[in-house]
Amino acid sequence: MEAIEVENPQLFNQAWTRHSSHFQIAALTVAVTGQRFADVALSASLQAFEATTPLPDITLQVEWTQVLLPLPARMLFESGAVWRLYENNSQFVFDFSSNRVARDPYKRLVVDENFQAGRLQMSASCLPRGSKRVVPLEYPLDELLIMHRLTREKGIELHATAIVRRHGDANLFVGHSGAGKSTTTRLWTAVEEVEVLSDDRVIVRRDPCGPTLMRMYGTPWHGEAMYASPNSAPLTRIFVLEHGQGNVITLLSPSQAVAELFARSFVPFHRHEYVDSALAFLEELAESVPVYRYAFEPDQRAVQKIRNFHD
Repeated sequence: MEAIEVENPQLFNQAWTRHSSHFQIAALTVAVTGQRFADVALSASLQAFEATTPLPDITLQVEWTQVLLPLPARMLFESGAVWRLYENNSQFVFDFSSNRVARDPYKRLVVDENFQAGRLQMSASCLPRGSKRVVPLEYPLDELLIMHRLTREKGIELHATAIVRRHGDANLFVGHSGAGKSTTTRLWTAVEEVEVLSDDRVIVRRDPCGPTLMRMYGTPWHGEAMYASPNSAPLTRIFVLEHGQGNVITLLSPSQAVAELFARSFVPFHRHEYVDSALAFLEELAESVPVYRYAFEPDQRAVQKIRNFHD
């Protein structure tokens, strides 16, 4: 792919690269190349997800430019925080800025419409080379990249905690902020030896080992309980969390399940085909895995209810 042209970009030594790194999230591998080790260094949250896969799904090249000038492109989305999304011909452009680092864009991700290859341009005027204020691959760039690529795959990112029991049961507890995901994680880890793939954001995809199965994957983007595992497990069932009395479990119909899961998913809304893809996958998920509403009380009885539960 070609980089977006900017006035007097003064790209530094772009004819060669020396360093590379790989990370993998939900079986999607990202390869990053750059001129310096610092350009490709994984952030602390990504280090557990380091991979050695030689055939990446996404390739990124880190470049340095003197300045990132405003784009003659159509803005698609404003996050209200640290990034904006633009469309430029057949490319997407993510500009990153913040009060903490720089008000002007200090880095820019230019990526093809299939999210297979991109260039990460760093602004030397905002970030003197050698500056330790910014890791090129820091959050939220990693999540944006994976979330958008999932629109091309059979997969979705959900607000959830994923708990895998020793005998194999792998339950996904989905919920809005404040619904009890971190509480559920703490209750389970207090009474049983379980693996927590994540306590806040989990990716579900078709299991490559079984086309009729679903698999849940940990992500680097943890919640209050700080669980972020690179592992995965076949998904047994899903519980939609809400506060209630009596620890009541209610089976949801597929249409109810799709609505509840969609409301708790990370979906790029700037293109209708992305929304359509997410809904189509959630329909497959709801047909493949039982989904329950769980009105629970935040004590050990809530855990015991699930331990004794049978579909």
